[in-house]
Amino acid sequence: MPSGPDAARASIEAVWRLESARIVGALTRLVRDVGLAEELAQDALVVALQEWPVNGVPPNPAGWLMTTARHRAIDRLRREDRLAVKIAEIGRSAEDDQRTHGAADFDAVLDDDALLKDDVLRLIFVACHPVLSTEARIALTLRVVGGLTTDEIARAFVVPEATVAQRIVRAKRTLADKRIAFEIPPPAERAARLASVLEVI
Repeated sequence: MPSGPDAARASIEAVWRLESARIVGALTRLVRDVGLAEELAQDALVVALQEWPVNGVPPNPAGWLMTTARHRAIDRLRREDRLAVKIAEIGRSAEDDQRTHGAADFDAVLDDDALLKDDVLRLIFVACHPVLSTEARIALTLRVVGGLTTDEIARAFVVPEATVAQRIVRAKRTLADKRIAFEIPPPAERAARLASVLEVI
């Protein structure tokens, strides 16, 4: 059985594999940008790798990662001088969530299993959006939903890691440039969009 820093690292890896899609989905709902949401989640992961081996694994690891990522989001928005606008958007989103789901705060929302499943489903639909090529959809879905590294994806498809990384970066940029909504498609579009998802699966 690993102990000390090794045990903390093993816990981090396990939590990330299980929870990364849910965390990225919840962050995307807040910041409306898949690429930024994944960066924020990765930032929180780096902090966990630094702190957990020293301070121990927190009682609610996924909640710790989400809270840390949310703080990173506020810091990032402040640096980019878009704090007022985005905080207002986040505030409205939080108020909407509270009215809809009765959550007292975002940490409570994180414990709302139904809402988190919706976030992951939205994330799948965004990552598999038909505006992206099939290759880009596969790479982005495996990265943000499956939690695989670019190296793991590259090895699975026997392509250079740089190729996978470029596909993921371009896919995120396309989603941002096209302002693809973070939502489950309306019923009229759902069949066509499910076909895009099935292409990836």
